[in-house]
Amino acid sequence: MSTLDGLKLSTAKKPAHIPQVVFRRNKLSNKLWEQIQLAKSQIDGTTFAVKKFRTVKDKETGLRKSVEVNKRLREWWFKNEQGKVCVAIKYGSQLIELAKGKTSVEVDNAQNLIRALEQIKIAVEQGELDTQIATASGNLRRAFNK
Repeated sequence: MSTLDGLKLSTAKKPAHIPQVVFRRNKLSNKLWEQIQLAKSQIDGTTFAVKKFRTVKDKETGLRKSVEVNKRLREWWFKNEQGKVCVAIKYGSQLIELAKGKTSVEVDNAQNLIRALEQIKIAVEQGELDTQIATASGNLRRAFNK
């Protein structure tokens, strides 16, 4: 028992399911991480690719198999009329309203773009955008049910 004496032992159990609000937060946080890595790779002049598995049917044998492919990533940023870089945060295909009527953040250069994305990621993880995420999720769900 002397080896375990330095650890804080508890009776905590893993929850059976994740609350919906935490699931949505994590989903958006992961997408923001991808955008940050994509922006960093463009500054460095390297390529960034996220892998995913796709099931395909072999034409010769007729068997299904999983193949690893690159996930298609689209930039969330664009240049406005004044030449400044703007980034719009998306949950699925829905734009997240960061403030009343404001859906994008304007920055001067790529380094500030990365800082802005990191700040938004922190805000998402702290739950500051939960109501906007829930609204966007509801809009997406309604679009699928039509």
